[in-house]
Parts: sequence; C-alpha cells; structure tokens
Amino acid sequence: MARLAGQAALALVWLTRLPAGRWLPARPPTLAQAAWAFPLAGLAVGLAGAAVLGLAVVAGLPASVAALLAVGATILATGGLHEDGLADFADGSGGATREQRLEIMRDSRIGSYGVLALIVTLGLRVAALAALAVEPWLAALALAEIAAASRAGMAAALGLMPPARSDGLGHAAGRPRRGSVAAALVLGAVALLAPALCLPYPPAAWLLAAAAMAAAQLWLARRALRRLGGQTGDVLGAMQQAGEVAGLLALTALLQAP
Repeated sequence: MARLAGQAALALVWLTRLPAGRWLPARPPTLAQAAWAFPLAGLAVGLAGAAVLGLAVVAGLPASVAALLAVGATILATGGLHEDGLADFADGSGGATREQRLEIMRDSRIGSYGVLALIVTLGLRVAALAALAVEPWLAALALAEIAAASRAGMAAALGLMPPARSDGLGHAAGRPRRGSVAAALVLGAVALLAPALCLPYPPAAWLLAAAAMAAAQLWLARRALRRLGGQTGDVLGAMQQAGEVAGLLALTALLQAP
C-alpha cells in the first residue's frame, strides 16, 4: 500500500499543482510506475472544478459563468499543463518536416495555431459544461469523471507509443508495463461508467461518451505517430484535452437531446 500511495503521489506531483510532494517516499518511483494513477490525478483535478461549479451555482451565478469558473479551476489545478501541450502540438502542425515540427513544439512561444486551438477547445468545454449545468449535479459529475477517464488515455499512449525524441518528458518518463496501462484503463472506465449504474439516464449515453473519448484520442495518437514518430509530453497533454472535449460534447449531445 505504501508503494502504491507513493506512485499515486508522484502522479499528482507531475500532473497537477496540488501540494502532494510531501507524500512522496524517500526514493520516489518513476513516472512510468505511476502511470496507473493518472486517472486518480485527473479525478482530483475534476473534483476541484466540480466543487467550484457547485459553489458558483449555489451563489446564484448563471450556468455559463459557473462553467467558466469550473474550467478555470481545473486549469489552475494543473497549471495549464495539458493546455500548453495542446497549444504546442497545434503549433507543431505547421512544420514541413518531422524535425521542424518537434523544434516548433519545443519553442516556448505560442503561435497562431496554438492560440486558435486553445480558443476553440476552451470554448467547447465551457459551452458543453454550461449546457449540462441545467442540472448542476450532472455537470459536476461529468466534469470529474471525464477528467479522470481522459488521463487513462495518456497512460496508454505512454505505454504503447514510442518516444518521438531521445530526451524530454516523453522519453524520460519511461515505458509503463502492460499491467500499469491496463490498471489505468480500468480506473478510467470505472470512473466514467460508474454513473451509468446509479443515474436516471440511459447507460448508452456514458458508453458512447467513452467511445467518443477513445476515438478522439486514437485519432490524435495516430496523427502524432505519422507526423512526429511517437509521443512527447505535449502529445500526451493534447490527447487529454482531445478526450475531455470529446467526452463533454458527447454527453451534452446525448443527455440534453429532447
């Protein structure tokens, strides 16, 4: 249990800005060993956003404002880590060769592709959450569960995709074992599908949301393999964002349909 707790703490340290460093053991595990806990880190981020959304609704703020504050809370909890990865990945798409794309992604400056990607994805997240916030408890639950499930795809990419560089986070993290990847996927599936067992909504809606998330992340992973030759830290962040947007949009379309 102590070993697993240390791995979970490391996942929190890497994927969030929450003060989890005090829980790390004297000899911290590798990030690859902690990959199974990525969904737990995502759940912590999602719960922070869900709490802010609930407080905003109780305060009488409109659904759109509550949704924006909730998304802002998740960004604060991660330090914008995954949004930064998405912006870098989008900017890299402008490169003509693999080497140019990787070099552009390493540049700390943001370009027009990155700005546009952030505007579109942030807008979609807030709009979808605002639509779900007609029933605040449903929006809060969706935010927390999708935040967890979308990080399972990151663990899978880290274990199944080769690193695109010989340095950087994607390489330094190492390759998780199959058991660790499988555990992350199980945790992500449980987080997303558990509500289907206790909510007055068709379970098919949550299953289709899971399928939409998987399709979006697989598409982005395939694009990264073709254009970069593998994964980087930016690719992992972009995959999380793609999965979260797809999941929120799918739930909005399916649960808000007349």
